[in-house]
Amino acid sequence: MPQAKIGIIGGSGLYQIQGMTEIKDVKLDTPFGNPSDNITLGKLNGIGVAFLPRHGRGHHIIPSEIPARANIYAMKSLGVEQIIGINSCGSFKEELKPGDLLIPDQIIDRTRGRISTFFGDGVVAHVSMSDPFCPKLSHSVYECAKEAGAIVHNRGTYITMEGPAFSTRAESRLYKNWGADVIGMTILPEAKLAREAEICYASICCITDYDSWRDKEAGVTADIIIGYMKKNIEMAKSILKLAVAKLPDKRTCECASALKSAIVTAPTVMTLEQKRKFDLLIGKYIY
Repeated sequence: MPQAKIGIIGGSGLYQIQGMTEIKDVKLDTPFGNPSDNITLGKLNGIGVAFLPRHGRGHHIIPSEIPARANIYAMKSLGVEQIIGINSCGSFKEELKPGDLLIPDQIIDRTRGRISTFFGDGVVAHVSMSDPFCPKLSHSVYECAKEAGAIVHNRGTYITMEGPAFSTRAESRLYKNWGADVIGMTILPEAKLAREAEICYASICCITDYDSWRDKEAGVTADIIIGYMKKNIEMAKSILKLAVAKLPDKRTCECASALKSAIVTAPTVMTLEQKRKFDLLIGKYIY
């Protein structure tokens, strides 16, 4: 099967990448079910890329039902080492305007009931999430965004809410008072799972609205988001084309060895079935 070192996970409005060549659609099954859709493998600016629409083509999967484990596992099985996610979000700060982009460096988890780990079923691992995005990949994406001419902000805190309904005004004011910068529904558990899979992860957050904290404005609606996403997506595509050509072949970040000291369960007590299930993730550490 063709391999790709760079993965792109598209959010609302991004269901395909124009300019890809040598395209092959791949349908994968994983120990964690099927991914959101077929993965498109191909070349972008001569670089091997794997593209997956997070919500499925036609946008039929709500944030709570995104098969994030299958999505990340499928990327790992294709050889992906770096993932750039595209995420829409609302802003809590006047200076972070609709139409702008943000490259976040922190997350607050306000989701409920989403499975956020590959582990369990007799195998325990605790990865570090103090810096939930790969600093090196995020910096590269930020530099490419500036080169592409985007109004882009470097670093910020993204609150991941459950959804699919948007925030109440009281919730929006609370998160703003916490000092968060933006809010969305999709970075988690994606970022946690990428870390467990030892994949670098960065996000291009496309700001579409001011959430619901402004008293004199109507609350956020889906049509507002879609309108801004159409504009943001074109810029995101330009950034992606620049980024895939500039990312280093060899990683020097801690993401690449995130599981090295995270696995707590002794290999001697793992069953053959457990070792087979988790081989892609921890095989190099337990044999």
